[in-house]
Amino acid sequence: MPERYKDFSALKSLQKDLKAQEEARRKEEVERREREAQAKREADLFRLSIGAVAPLSSHGKVAIRPPPPPPIARQREADEQAALEQSLSDEFTVETLLETDEALSYARTGVGNDVLRKLRRGHWVIQSQLDLHGMRTDEAREALSEFLRNAVKRGVRCVRVIHGKGLGSVNREPVLKNKVRNWLVQKDVVIAFCQARAVDGGSGALVVLLQG
Repeated sequence: MPERYKDFSALKSLQKDLKAQEEARRKEEVERREREAQAKREADLFRLSIGAVAPLSSHGKVAIRPPPPPPIARQREADEQAALEQSLSDEFTVETLLETDEALSYARTGVGNDVLRKLRRGHWVIQSQLDLHGMRTDEAREALSEFLRNAVKRGVRCVRVIHGKGLGSVNREPVLKNKVRNWLVQKDVVIAFCQARAVDGGSGALVVLLQG
C-alpha cells in the first residue's frame, strides 16, 4: 500500500477516535442528568409521602455534595487536534514552493542570504539534535514533528537533524534525506536550513535554524 494512503488512513483513524470520545462524553453527560433528575423525583416523592416536618438544627451538620462529573481532558484533545492539523505530508515537495541550491540550503521568504551564510559557517551553536537513522518513514516523520515542537518550547534556536546518507537503504538511495527537506519546509518554525559542515555530519545531516 502506498505510504500516502497509510498516512491518510492514520489521520482518519484519529478523527474517528476523537469523534467517538466526544460522543461517549455526551452520552455520559446525558446519563448524569437523567440520574440527577431521577434523584430529584424520588426526593420529591419522599417529601410528599411523609408530609410536613420540622427541619432539624443544622448545627454540626456535614453537607454531602454529589461527586463532580469526571474531568474532561481538554488539553489532551487540543494536543491531538493540533497534531492532526500539523501532520506533515509526503505529497509536498520543496521544489513546488522554493528554490534550493546544490548544498540543499533553504531560507524562508523574507530571510536574507546573510542568514544562510552564517548558518553554513556554523555561526549558531547546535543546541540539540535528532538522529533518524534506522527509522521507517512514518516513524521519522512523527519523531521530527515532536522534536521541533519540544525544541521551540525549550527556546532552542539551532538544531541538527541527522538523516543519514542512505547507504543502508534499498538501491542505496537517501530516502530520508529528501523527505526531511520536504517536511522541514512545511514547518513555520523553520527559518532556514543547510547541509551540515563536514565536522557536523556533512551530507548526512542538516543544520536547522528555528524561530527565536
